[in-house]
Order: sequence, then C-alpha cells, then structure tokens
Amino acid sequence: MTQERFAIRSDPEVLEELGRRLAAVRAARGLTQSEAAEQAGLGRATVSRAEQGENPNLLTVVRLLRVYGRLDALDAFLPEPEVSPLALIRSARRDRG
Repeated sequence: MTQERFAIRSDPEVLEELGRRLAAVRAARGLTQSEAAEQAGLGRATVSRAEQGENPNLLTVVRLLRVYGRLDALDAFLPEPEVSPLALIRSARRDRG
C-alpha cells in the first residue's frame, strides 16, 4: 500500500492494515500470539486485538515491533524532520534576541 493509497483510506481501514501487517510479521517470526504476548509483556488478547486493527495503543505497537526485531520501522513511520539551514539560523536569531 503506497503512501497515496493510505491517504484515501478511512481510519478503521488503516488500523485494519496495521493489524494485518503485525500479524504477518509475527507469523514470519514463527511466533504464536501467546509467545509474542509473553515476550512483549502483553496479554494474548491485546495482541489479538492489535492484529484485528482494534486501535492498539502506541506502547503495544512499540513492544510488538521490539519483539519482532522491527523497531527500526518507526523511522519510516515517523522520520526525523528535515530542518533547513535557513530555519536553523532564524531559530538561533530568535533565541538570542
């Protein structure tokens, strides 16, 4: 699913896709929901709900990504903002003045 395709999706559809991907990554790691839950310090029902796209909280997603060895995926999720050199100069001037 490309970025443009996500933009036209409803929130429930995006959460459903997130859940599908979490389930796929877990399965690729050869883990059951119970095993993933235990390693993440979560309940199995929490993992199940996350995989069903039932609005998992960010901590749940972070813990699961850590267990799956995919925490680096957060970089793609929310990359560091690029700040232009001109913006840095302006900010420095405001801080001094």
